[in-house]
Amino acid sequence: MNHVSAPHGQLVGYARTSTTDQKAGLAGQLRDLQDVGCHRVFSEEVSSVDKAKRVELERALDYVRAGDTLIVTKLDRLARSVADLVKITERLDEKGVALRILAMNLDTSTPTGKLMLNLLGSIAQFERELMLERQREGIAKAKVENKYKGRKPISDDKSGDVVRLRAEGKTVDAIIAATGVKRTSVFRILKEANAKAEA
Repeated sequence: MNHVSAPHGQLVGYARTSTTDQKAGLAGQLRDLQDVGCHRVFSEEVSSVDKAKRVELERALDYVRAGDTLIVTKLDRLARSVADLVKITERLDEKGVALRILAMNLDTSTPTGKLMLNLLGSIAQFERELMLERQREGIAKAKVENKYKGRKPISDDKSGDVVRLRAEGKTVDAIIAATGVKRTSVFRILKEANAKAEA
C-alpha cells in the first residue's frame, strides 16, 4: 500500500478488538493502519456490546489536533452505533480533525466523505424519530385500552423492604437510609400496608 500523508498534521490510528476476537484481528488492524502511514496508533480490547469505557479511544480523541486525521479500518471498530459515530465525528469536527474509515473509503476531509457522514447522521436522526413515534403510538394505544400504567415508581419496587424494616423496629430515618426511598413514600407505603393488614 502507498503511504498517504495528511495535508497538515499527522495520521493517527485507532484499533479495537472485542474480548472474544482473536489477537490476529487486532494484529491485522495494526498492520493496515501502519501501511497507510499512521504515526501513532491507539489500540484496546473492549467489547462493542457492553458499556465499558473505551479508554484508548478517549486518549486518541484527546490526542488529535487540528489538521490531523484519525484513521480506523472499519466503522464497527470505532462506533457502537450510528448515533455514537455522529457524536465522535462532532468531537473531531470541533477540533478540526478529519476521519478516515478504510473499509468504506470514507474520508471526511473530502466533500464526498462529508456527504456520506451527513447521510449517516440523518439516518440516525430518522431512526430515533421513528422509535419515539412508535413509543408514543404504543402509549396512546395502551391508554385507549386502559392498559397504560406509566413508569412504576422506584419506591414501589422497594415497598417490601420498607415494610420488613419497619416490622424489624427500624425508624423511618433508618428505613430511608437503607432503601433510598423518600420520606413521603415511606409513610405512604406503611399506611397502605397497615390498611391491607386491617382489611
